[in-house]
Amino acid sequence: MPQVDLTVRVGGDSAAGGIVTTGEIVARIAAFSGLEIYTTRTIPAEIKGGHVMFQLRTSDEPVYSQGDDVDMLIAFDQLSIDSYHKLIKPGGFLIYNSNDGAPPARADIKEYGLPLNDIAKKINFSRGRNIVTIGAMVKLFDLPYDKAEEVVKRQLGRKKELLDQNLLALRTGYEYVEQNITTESPYHLIPASGLVEQDRLVMNGNQALSMGAIAGGCRFYAGYPITPASDIMEFLAAEFPQINGTMIQAEDEIAAINMCLGGSFAGARSMTATSGPGVALMVEALGHATMTELPVVLVDVQRAGPSTGMPTKVSQGDLRLAIFGAADDAPRIVVAPVSVEDCFYQMVNAFNLAEKYQTPVIFLSDQDMSVRVVTLPPFDMNRVKLEPRLLWDPASITSDPANNSSNGAGGKTTGEREYLRYKLTDSGVSPMSLPGMPGGQYTAEGLEKEESGAPAYTAEIHTRNFKKRARKLANAINDYTAWEMFETFGDDSAELAIIGWGSTIGPVKEAVMRAQKEGMPVAVLYPKLLYPIPVEHLNSFIERRKKIIVPELNFTGQYGRMLQAQFEREMIPLTRYGGTPLAARDVYDKIKQVYETIRANE
Repeated sequence: MPQVDLTVRVGGDSAAGGIVTTGEIVARIAAFSGLEIYTTRTIPAEIKGGHVMFQLRTSDEPVYSQGDDVDMLIAFDQLSIDSYHKLIKPGGFLIYNSNDGAPPARADIKEYGLPLNDIAKKINFSRGRNIVTIGAMVKLFDLPYDKAEEVVKRQLGRKKELLDQNLLALRTGYEYVEQNITTESPYHLIPASGLVEQDRLVMNGNQALSMGAIAGGCRFYAGYPITPASDIMEFLAAEFPQINGTMIQAEDEIAAINMCLGGSFAGARSMTATSGPGVALMVEALGHATMTELPVVLVDVQRAGPSTGMPTKVSQGDLRLAIFGAADDAPRIVVAPVSVEDCFYQMVNAFNLAEKYQTPVIFLSDQDMSVRVVTLPPFDMNRVKLEPRLLWDPASITSDPANNSSNGAGGKTTGEREYLRYKLTDSGVSPMSLPGMPGGQYTAEGLEKEESGAPAYTAEIHTRNFKKRARKLANAINDYTAWEMFETFGDDSAELAIIGWGSTIGPVKEAVMRAQKEGMPVAVLYPKLLYPIPVEHLNSFIERRKKIIVPELNFTGQYGRMLQAQFEREMIPLTRYGGTPLAARDVYDKIKQVYETIRANE
């Protein structure tokens, strides 16, 4: 059992500032003190004003979800008290700004009213009330003060003129609790083994996938700002100059994806990142990439829709768009990581799949995973191996003085040895030339084509090329197996199974561990290659189960319906929508409900 397992929720108005900063700094203090962390947040879509919620779960053992119950609430205003006070579990406690709110009476929790506005004014730093709060929490939780100072310097040190004031606010909050609160906090955030000194990373999903893109060889990025994907562009804009990469902020999403196709045509591993509305605008260019057989990676950080929807809330509602959003059958590969750490490794896989099969790859992240801050071990660079693009060799064309025919590229060739960009192959992949290769000129346009690239409109050629493009995706299943693009856990002999995708895996892990302790075993499979469907692997898993639950963050249960159509088996949906993440309690309740059905029918 963990010695420490604490869930803290912070609430306040974004106009006052510092709500997310408060949560993130406390999270990083806990992380640098040797604890594991897991965060989630909701912020308003407006530029200024609106309610903000930040939640941190920290433990001395790995944590996989945001937690079901709130142990501690930090409320900066009355709205936060009114919204979350009832969620504090018995034995928990509340820290609230007594200048801006008052809680209703509850005998089963501890309450600490701190006059944050007054304390901040006394040090002539009214903006620093969130840092005062952090200092108070450091004292209440027995966190090491030196770690707190270190994190404040890292997070806020860029504004040198304010650093001394922030450090003073930190000290003031710490000393206020030390001098004025005599009751002991029920929580002490000290790992069971003391402070852990080891290599560890503290980052969010957008940062992890950006690092994965760099490790995967990406050197060209074009994008247009959109929540919640903009952090990716900002991260790469800072890092690319150091590795001779190029980042362009385009005028819109259509321009961005077409710039990426140009970068890929020239030989660079290229990507863009957006959200659902941006993907909708990029559909035509994605079809062009399929037709011209150009590698490109498109990251879709999903958010609640449709249309503009709720830009700062989570969803897994773009699955159908990612797989089937196209004019006619324009196959592409769809990859979905299951965690912040997995964002790194699956981005490497995404670039390898794009390059190996010369096709678009859509990478499905989501809002919650993109901003979630967690502790990670250093990435294992031994797992990073780059698949090369199949390039054409100009030496394969030989000049024939006796043959005056020209391939239109300035050189004389012998018929079968001319460069055929879309040459039919068993794998479906044709050697690709790059600009400047002698004799390698070809036309990359969206029309159906002959092997040379010349336009052609016969039924035979159209059918042949459809099959060629389909072969590439069929072969990608081999990499799904070889690269172990799936995760399994639980009891493989269980009659009840869960098949899911993406970020719902954390709550599922916690629910399954609880269910199995109570005699309800569950087998779990999370494919990371969503399309093409790894039919054989999924079928061997499905056929051994009586019931299958499919959890996902959308209204209609898109993945479950796709599996049900493919395997002609009932899939029990567990859908969560409304813009909030799945909770472990939701999954556990569904497992228990389905087990009751199974046993009633025995």
